[in-house]
Amino acid sequence: MRQFIVFISVICLFLTGCVIGEANRYYLKEKLSVKDIKEVEVLREAPPRPYIIIADFQASQITVKQMRKRAAEIGADAVIIIPVGGWYSRSEVWAGDDKYSNSYTGLIGTAIKYKTE
Repeated sequence: MRQFIVFISVICLFLTGCVIGEANRYYLKEKLSVKDIKEVEVLREAPPRPYIIIADFQASQITVKQMRKRAAEIGADAVIIIPVGGWYSRSEVWAGDDKYSNSYTGLIGTAIKYKTE
């Protein structure tokens, strides 16, 4: 019985670090070269300079660093991050004013490549 409890505990530890609820869409026909993660910008809104969208990622329980790594793996110049979901308080009426208004449970990342022309 003790071995079973240890086994279940180990499984739970591995599962807590996993990304769940994942969806990815790649839009280019050709494959781009992988970039170093430090070369990929993290943006909170669309940049003013011209770009093309090369992929969209969506996942629950993921970090900005993990989203940036995915963008680097497909050769993106930047990734636009949008937090989605989040916690809420039933006792507070206005979503923007509650104590959880800055929380999120997932991220949407749009990987972009700047136009060179």
